Amino acid sequence: MKLVSFRKDGRSAYGIVEGEGIVDAHARFGGDHPTLRSLLDPNGLKVLAALAGASQDVALASVELLPVVPDPQNIFCIGVNYMSHLIETGRPKPDHPMVFLRVASSQLGHLQPMVRPDESEQLDFEGELAVVIGKGGRRIAKADALDHVAGYACYNDGSIRDWQKHTTQFAPGKNFDRTGAFGPWLVTSDEIGDPSTLNIWTRLNGEVMQQAPLSDLVFDIPTLIAYLSSFATLSPGDVIVTGTTGGVGAFRTPQLWMKPGDVVEIEVDRIGVLRNPIVQG
Repeated sequence: MKLVSFRKDGRSAYGIVEGEGIVDAHARFGGDHPTLRSLLDPNGLKVLAALAGASQDVALASVELLPVVPDPQNIFCIGVNYMSHLIETGRPKPDHPMVFLRVASSQLGHLQPMVRPDESEQLDFEGELAVVIGKGGRRIAKADALDHVAGYACYNDGSIRDWQKHTTQFAPGKNFDRTGAFGPWLVTSDEIGDPSTLNIWTRLNGEVMQQAPLSDLVFDIPTLIAYLSSFATLSPGDVIVTGTTGGVGAFRTPQLWMKPGDVVEIEVDRIGVLRNPIVQG
């Protein structure tokens, strides 16, 4: 299934993408399940699957797509997690994943404008695969980790580079409003299989900036889930943003920053394309 969160005529909702339309699951279940997050556990996904193939309620082109999970309890981001990015940064291979957090208010959806803030011109792209937890848990074994995944989406972990470097903590540069693009939809894990077989691309104004197989991850997805769940209880709807590959603007010569009028796209095999225009704000 392809699951989306969206806004139509001022009403926030969620549903299943069927062709060029959406089956409005919120209209059917919203009383008990106000957002998609509450239906991402295994039982909730079965409820949603029962609607697959139902008549479309609204045209996909007529809605505003929101971040796939608008209200995650946790957004865990992983830094320097592709070998190609590790090489361009000059960092040694880490012993443990580099983890930082995003806040939900920093996110935006497919086609919504990504904002270059007035505080800085150094808005950088970071194409990434997002993993959305379905079955929660603590101290999850690597062998069982993929069973805890509801699905996958594209993510652009937009970074304000100079603010990221204010201290050794990344948080300021990673949490400006409307800099973390998340979408266009979640593709459930049963349609993806082994995520290490996927490929990811970032394009800026149609030109490829980043490209890599997910097999190039320093810490693969089962390792990340096991590591994160060792110190935090994972909950349905939690998001793990798995890291970006080489080619970011900060390590180009000359450096390349996104500017108003640009269009950035993140594409992942079997998921789709996340597209966002850049505006000033």
